[in-house]
Amino acid sequence: CYTFTCHIITMTHCHNKRYLPAGISDHLFSLPRPHGKSFAHRSELKQAKRIVVKLGSAVVTRGDECGLALGRLASIVEQVAMLQNQGREMMIVTSGAVAFGKQRLRHEILLSQSVRQALHSGQNQLKDMSIPVLEARACAAAGQSGLMALYEAMFTQYSICTAQILVTNLDFHDEQKRRNLNSTLHELLRMNIVPIINTNDAVVPPPVPNSDLQGVNVISIKDNDSLAARLAVEMKADLLIALSDVQGLFDSPPGTDDAKLIDIFYPGDQQSITYGTKSRVGIGGMEAKVKAALWALQGGTSVVIANGTDPKVTGHVITDIVEGKKVGTFFSEVKPAGPTVEQQTEMARHAGRALASLLPEQRGEIICCLSELLTEKKEEILSANKRDMELATALIDRLSLSTAKLNSLAIGLRQLAVSSRDSVGRVLRRTRVANNLELEQITVPIGVLLVIFESRPDCLPQVSALAIASGNALLLKGGKEAAHTNKILHQLTQEALSIHGVTDAIQLVSTREEVEDLCRLDKLIDLIIPRGSSELVREIQRAAKGIPVLGHSEGVCHVYVDNDASIDKAIDVDSKCDYPAACNAMETLLIHKDLLRTPIFDQIIDMLRIEHVKIHAGPRFASYLTFSPSEVKSLRSEYGDLECCIEVVDSMQEAVDHIHKYGSSHTDVIVTENEETAEQFLQQVDSACVFWNSSSRFADGYRFGLGAEVGISTARIHARGPVGLEGLLTTKWILRGEGHTVADFSEQGSMKYLHENIPIPQGSFS
Repeated sequence: CYTFTCHIITMTHCHNKRYLPAGISDHLFSLPRPHGKSFAHRSELKQAKRIVVKLGSAVVTRGDECGLALGRLASIVEQVAMLQNQGREMMIVTSGAVAFGKQRLRHEILLSQSVRQALHSGQNQLKDMSIPVLEARACAAAGQSGLMALYEAMFTQYSICTAQILVTNLDFHDEQKRRNLNSTLHELLRMNIVPIINTNDAVVPPPVPNSDLQGVNVISIKDNDSLAARLAVEMKADLLIALSDVQGLFDSPPGTDDAKLIDIFYPGDQQSITYGTKSRVGIGGMEAKVKAALWALQGGTSVVIANGTDPKVTGHVITDIVEGKKVGTFFSEVKPAGPTVEQQTEMARHAGRALASLLPEQRGEIICCLSELLTEKKEEILSANKRDMELATALIDRLSLSTAKLNSLAIGLRQLAVSSRDSVGRVLRRTRVANNLELEQITVPIGVLLVIFESRPDCLPQVSALAIASGNALLLKGGKEAAHTNKILHQLTQEALSIHGVTDAIQLVSTREEVEDLCRLDKLIDLIIPRGSSELVREIQRAAKGIPVLGHSEGVCHVYVDNDASIDKAIDVDSKCDYPAACNAMETLLIHKDLLRTPIFDQIIDMLRIEHVKIHAGPRFASYLTFSPSEVKSLRSEYGDLECCIEVVDSMQEAVDHIHKYGSSHTDVIVTENEETAEQFLQQVDSACVFWNSSSRFADGYRFGLGAEVGISTARIHARGPVGLEGLLTTKWILRGEGHTVADFSEQGSMKYLHENIPIPQGSFS
């Protein structure tokens, strides 16, 4: 135990700890960031090296305010230890001494009273005992050592040393003590020790009125919020994480109907919010936290206020913040020029409702206008695309646009404009429930769609046109490699939307939103549609929180060549070679065993070799060969290139079983002249698309005549296969009556249910 002129330092020693020389851990980071300017964006928080974590009373204490929340504290210590072992410099400003001391003193008082009562009465029966009001300073004095011992025990599990420092307001105003404190903290950080700091509540004087937040060099230490802010600036910390019992800062008191979490808070915004009451324990409230945060921000330290008590997030809240995820409220001095993604979504939803209320002909006019703009503005589009191509290092083919591609896009959009006239508001069912009581089921838009796509800018006008045709609002998140092309295409889309006053219905997200953060907007987005690699789709499916995801993560497509196959159809390798990177390209070729060592089999192999297709042998196929190609590592492989697996099966039924076991329910094909066998295959294979004597590459919305598609779904509910206009619609029920009540249809009522189907004229709209 080492004494310090500030108050007390207790340094715990871990015998197996290796002290790191100054700077040894910097290899995990870029050069130190010059202090004086906070991070502008959440994504930059990954660069934070020196971090202060402030644990509010509500985080550290139990719900009964007597004792510590041990499980919660242990998970926080684990996260701090992990970041410390990454080479960051961690400091903790903690509450909890009063609560821990209260628990100890209550126990001592009860024990003392029971002993006295037993001696006085001569028996062990206890009467009701009252506990006097415990003075906070006494509780702090009794609890401080126990609190530090607990931190010591927890950090020892991660081979990390800790040191305790107790301070008061006077220590920051006395220049000598301030320098001593600063020097000691720097020395502890240099030795890779985690300082644990708290106000010395056993001796702390009352705060001086109206003496805080007057400038960068002055802040009164009224509570641990102000202490953490002062320390963060004093130590030139990169980040201050303030954990409390609320999710962050709200635009009105949490719990009220219209309260919304503020993602990013800017200086000057405090006039637009209303503060609620303070937390259940502690002496600070949200207003104190905001003032302290703004003071720290002014001093060059970034700040995030977040919830440290929610069991769903406590185990990763600190690491999530440091990774730049959208957690809590981030304080930033840099206000973006455009709206936030939440504001964009609200704008899209509002304009989307207006879009849905347009006549089908009006939505068709918007799509036709966009089609014309694609050809009229082709020079501007291709110029922007050229800029993206010059900066690109990969996926050049997918990124590239051409006059031919734009013309093809325009044709597809004009087809869609025609079909859009039979979409929103179409009557699917009409029932006469009773006399003068009629029920309709009609098609309606889903709401707000989020489409995340990679590399391919031609996706933007296709998806936009489908959203317009179906009356859906749309949020687009494209890859940065196509930023210039996406920008001009979105501008043209909004120009087309403007002819009927619904410009905001389609929004392009250009802020630095991570995909995972977008997937958490479950109160704003109704459906997510990923367009890209299987890795992207899987990432989105994992990240989506309460939002349905329409798509497929893999395209392991099969072609089964039956023993009754035609040689001309069997040797056509279009399924593999037309576009090997497509999700509907063949990845596994299943061969009936009777075809081995026949001219059909030899010609199939020859054709694959001519097209430079690398062959991987399945286990059974390899067993037939003396010298086989490389054996396949997995029968579920999606190669996405001029490669495929060949495997042997005994029958059509075995081929079906293989597809069900190793396929991805995308597209599977049978090649045979036997109609009975083909029909059995078509009925039994449980995939989104099942073909007979045709290329798997036909699994496409444009080729199906849908005009365009948002993707291919392998899900078994809502939409399946190429998803066009119909897949972006849902239904609602409309009931028209004349004052009918359910009581009218009871046993004593005067009415009877009819439930008669009413014929629907073709093209009938509600």
